[in-house]
Amino acid sequence: MARNDVFLPYQKAWLADKAPVKVVEKSRRVGLTWAQAHDDTLLAATSGRYGMDILYISFNQDMTREYIEACAEWAKRLQVVAGKVNEDVFRDGDEREIKAFRIDFASGHKILALSNRPSNLRGKQGRVVIDEAAFVEDLPELLKAALALLMWGGQVIIISTHNGVDNAFNQLVQDVRGGNLPYSLHRITLDDALKDGLYRRICQVTEKPWTPEAEEAWRAELIKTYGDGADEELFCIPRQSSGAYLTTAMIEACMEGVPVITWIPPAENFVDWPLPVAETYTKGWIEENLAFRLEELPEDRAHFCGVDFGRSGDLSVFWPATEERDLRLVPPFVLELRNCPHRTQQQILFAILDRLPRFSGVSLDARGNGSALAEAARQEYGPAQVREVMISEAWYRETMPILKAGIEDKTLILPKDAGILSDFRSLRVVKGVARVPEQRTKDKTGGRHGDSAVACAMMLDARKELGSSEPWEYVGIELPGFDLNGW
Repeated sequence: MARNDVFLPYQKAWLADKAPVKVVEKSRRVGLTWAQAHDDTLLAATSGRYGMDILYISFNQDMTREYIEACAEWAKRLQVVAGKVNEDVFRDGDEREIKAFRIDFASGHKILALSNRPSNLRGKQGRVVIDEAAFVEDLPELLKAALALLMWGGQVIIISTHNGVDNAFNQLVQDVRGGNLPYSLHRITLDDALKDGLYRRICQVTEKPWTPEAEEAWRAELIKTYGDGADEELFCIPRQSSGAYLTTAMIEACMEGVPVITWIPPAENFVDWPLPVAETYTKGWIEENLAFRLEELPEDRAHFCGVDFGRSGDLSVFWPATEERDLRLVPPFVLELRNCPHRTQQQILFAILDRLPRFSGVSLDARGNGSALAEAARQEYGPAQVREVMISEAWYRETMPILKAGIEDKTLILPKDAGILSDFRSLRVVKGVARVPEQRTKDKTGGRHGDSAVACAMMLDARKELGSSEPWEYVGIELPGFDLNGW
């Protein structure tokens, strides 16, 4: 049977990833270890420098036996020459007897399934697979031993469901997501697997008819079976994950003398002023409050910007930043707009972006009314420098760890301001994901809703997603019959 017929899309995506270190947080029983056994069998059966030994580690003997039996079954299906499964007993570095399962291949390579003691990896080379990593005795020490194998061309693979928010595996996932570790990261929830055809495959194997109703009933019964543990076991949400995301001490350690500038309408009926008059007033305000700060920015450094949109209730916050040579992100100011009309917001934003040296990208909150400002920016500066972001749980999940990492290593500079502190302190972990809560706070100018924290995260989003394109590089869409160079 062809590989494409055997594996579901999420399994194929996992196996196709050849990163030196790759991590996956996953739901239980989605067949990832089974797929991994296939890839491990092929690698061990390959002769010469393209093959290598497989060192499989899990937290209990039952899982280890299940994996080694899957490898033996794959060896039969793939018709590769392999010996029978052997049970070996050998001594580790501490002279303790260790039971291991072993399959030898005609290639000269082997699959060795070991217990989870770090000393078991001493003196060995190859691919290390750590399965259910959240449940091993000492994951940091085990990883330290495993990563040493990379020096000679090995690979480290970490697979697990979650086992609590404070577990070393969850910290590893957050470090990868935050950019602190250069590893590849995958996430496979039960719903991800169902969308890719898991239940259809179950029906195919068990020779049952598939219907949408049967799949929904099966999903509901599975969630009921896991009860309070369903979020963690099936949806990659570590338990006990509620409370503040950032401490006051962490935030204040990053605060410096960066000004926070607030724009407030000069009159209650400002929105009714004739547009030329409003634009003239706003232009004068920009020259008086922003222009001199923008003129002082270094010409040889990249600049990014993030925007969280608000109109009458929440603030709009513009967060420009200079990427310094030491990779700190330093804002020349943070701008808060209170009850600011749409056209005025556009005028101010464009004035800022036009004056940022080596402007490299802006990400904007494009939900609701924010879509108009985001679209106008895209039309003005092009898709290579503008991201229209629809904030979602997935966006929070991917972006907030980057924000936290910047605060932890003090590469993210914040203004020393009570409103900014309140916004960043308001971030809460909800079902494993840091986000802005529903409730709003008040300051001297009106309501706040974590606006500056979101704007800062948008700036980080722009740096991550748009920072690879230099501002003088055109990465747009070719228009037939339209000569951009001659225009």
